[in-house]
Amino acid sequence: MGLNDTPSADRIHIGFFGCRNAGKSSVVNAVTGQELAVVSERLGTTTDPVMKAMELLPLGPVMIIDTPGFDDEGELGEKRVKRTKQILNRADIAILVVDAQVGMREADEELAALFREKEIPYLILMNKVDVIEGREADAGPGEGHEMYVSARTGEGIEECKEVIGKMVSVEDTRRRIVGDLLKPSDVAVLVVPIDSAAPKGRLILPQQQTIRDVLEADASAVVVKESGLRETLAGMAKKPAVVITDSQVFAQVSRCVPPDIPLTSFSILMARMKGYLETAVEGVEAVERLQDGDRILISEGCTHHRQCEDIGSVKIPRWLKEYTGKELEIELSAGRGFPEDLYSYALIIHCGGCMLNEREVRYRMKCAADQGVPFTNYGITIAYMQGILKRSIELFRK
Repeated sequence: MGLNDTPSADRIHIGFFGCRNAGKSSVVNAVTGQELAVVSERLGTTTDPVMKAMELLPLGPVMIIDTPGFDDEGELGEKRVKRTKQILNRADIAILVVDAQVGMREADEELAALFREKEIPYLILMNKVDVIEGREADAGPGEGHEMYVSARTGEGIEECKEVIGKMVSVEDTRRRIVGDLLKPSDVAVLVVPIDSAAPKGRLILPQQQTIRDVLEADASAVVVKESGLRETLAGMAKKPAVVITDSQVFAQVSRCVPPDIPLTSFSILMARMKGYLETAVEGVEAVERLQDGDRILISEGCTHHRQCEDIGSVKIPRWLKEYTGKELEIELSAGRGFPEDLYSYALIIHCGGCMLNEREVRYRMKCAADQGVPFTNYGITIAYMQGILKRSIELFRK
């Protein structure tokens, strides 16, 4: 997979934050070596987060995010500040750009406190060092994570990039989907429905990523539709190490797969990779406590055109009501539009999160935990309601 093919969720997200006219966008352009952001002397030039995929060694593929000024004013300014805070939910590294002529302002101190609260590795870049008499750019961060740089002259920028490149361990960001559970020459069978809800001419991202991960483990991936699974298994000379299915055909696939072959789903594998499998397994038990009138939030990390048999908006709500026998209020959220106030929900059922990085998925999980709301995901909910949850997570307990 090349740089341009690396999914956004698999990139290290580096957010640039700061007050208006601190030179934030100029620093972004200097670090990226591109005219990524519009630069102007006028306050508040950056009105929306600007994102750019690039490569920053030794981290590899990263997503650079330039955010609006955190000290923005007025009603529109409040919305920009809110969006800036949302960026923090998915930032793996935070860069605070400060006008060195002015020093740390109240808004800068607030941002630094947010970085610490959210446990985000951060660096403070004191910009415009070229206009401070007798001050030179630093070769490395001093006390309080600070470095002095100049976006205009380029002083300290290369040293800054080296520091950023060491702030997050590449190994810490590289979780496997299933490859760590496979041995060379193993066979993984992937069950991929091709129905009205499937994207035309391609596989969905979790399916693509799983195939790649299987191959990186020097194992083999056999991809079949659910209608051909039984015949495929019967014709295989070697027993599969695992069968991985799309969650919506879990029950049908479970009937076809012998008990001695491990079975799980793409959604459950994504929960494992994003680091919230255990929480999701505990959270799904709330299904048994649902009552008439309870509100359920079904949340997806991406936005897409919903089909007549969409898994999130149609199938899961229908299966929930059939399983519980209760009249439930179902609400939907998509993309970045995850609610801040979750107290009114009895349960949150999230998608696998393939379009979100691990930090944002875990942030959503933590928000739910802080407000006492059970949190689970699509595949685990479906497996639970169909009585096959224990089997579908047995693979991870060996």
